[in-house]
Amino acid sequence: MSVERTLKKLVSGVILDLDGTLLNTDGIVSEILKVFLVKYGKQWDGREAPHIVGKTPTEAAAAVVEDYGLPLSTDEFLSQFYPMLSDQWRNIKAVPGANRLINHLRGHGVPMALASNSSRSNIEAKIFHHAGWKESFSAIVGGDEVKAGKPSPEIFLEAAKRLNMDPSSFLVIEDSM
Repeated sequence: MSVERTLKKLVSGVILDLDGTLLNTDGIVSEILKVFLVKYGKQWDGREAPHIVGKTPTEAAAAVVEDYGLPLSTDEFLSQFYPMLSDQWRNIKAVPGANRLINHLRGHGVPMALASNSSRSNIEAKIFHHAGWKESFSAIVGGDEVKAGKPSPEIFLEAAKRLNMDPSSFLVIEDSM
């Protein structure tokens, strides 16, 4: 039996993460945090990055507010930070190979879902400037559409459910767990 045929038996679909996996968002978040924190007399040096990578926006915001002792609630932080960040989404570049991967999977009829801790509206805004991406995914699940964000498997289970497929038949491509 060929490797390709064996893989087809094991993997019926692919669930992809967005931030850091398909889009190079890490540098943009750091740059915006540098600018944002200066307003509060603080300096982002990147040491706190592990506290925010792979977290839901609310979890990441809470970590920044706590780590830097900011005089803001998590909601206040998000309401000030996200407009600054969303202005940069049109500049986010695809990770090298991302377009080729999406086109290859789509060209071979592999069902794909996008599962990200970002909110659904933020996902839509981030992929808007990447031609053909939205149409390539049969399901898109945002962190605001599930009770528990990653690393909980709930978002992946929801993606499989929306595709009416067995979760065990998916390959998940993710940069943080």
